[in-house]
Amino acid sequence: MAAEKITAETRTEFGKGAARRIRRDDKIPAVIYGHGNEPVHVTLPGHQTMMALKHGGSNALLELDVEGSNQLALAKEVQVDPIRRVIEHIDFVAVRRGEKVTVDVPIHVVGDAAPDTLVVTENSVISVEAEATHIPEFFEVSVEGAPVGTQIHASEITLPSGTTLLADGELLIVNVTQQISAEALEAELAEAEDDLGIEHDVSDAEIAEAQTEAAAEDAAVEADSAE
Repeated sequence: MAAEKITAETRTEFGKGAARRIRRDDKIPAVIYGHGNEPVHVTLPGHQTMMALKHGGSNALLELDVEGSNQLALAKEVQVDPIRRVIEHIDFVAVRRGEKVTVDVPIHVVGDAAPDTLVVTENSVISVEAEATHIPEFFEVSVEGAPVGTQIHASEITLPSGTTLLADGELLIVNVTQQISAEALEAELAEAEDDLGIEHDVSDAEIAEAQTEAAAEDAAVEADSAE
């Protein structure tokens, strides 16, 4: 992936108050770690950085211009406010061109399996080693026409040149099973609850419904007897 260039400013203020002031100015506090150097604390332009991370995916590679010195940096941890969905802080790892890095790459399942099947993604990412400037954005796994019983393991995923699988080759990625009906699922749940000794309290509405059904059955029996 191509590294997006962003101009970073070094910062000397730390703590929650300083971070809030930075974010009020539509900027993002960040730290660059790696290569045995002291951590470098920087401030990044908010919108440009957000778009770069969105474009680069979960393993976005940025080229940060820190006071005239360019540094390739791989995003390792992005803290996002759960309510406002804005980036609060980023941890980067400094890398060099040609350097191998360990990353988790997402799995994208595509295609439609055979009718009446259920496609279960057992693992949504796999660990690989790749060159810092050639990290795959994702791996595509096709289940087009796959019948019940199809299983796709990590070793079956096609990796680009220069990328090495680190995950166990037997790691199950996709499992195609028989689709279960709502009735069968409900029966399985009821059986599991019986095995565990789970009992549900009967609601007043359920009691009233049962009484109504019983009364209707009694009335039908009496009507048959009268005939």
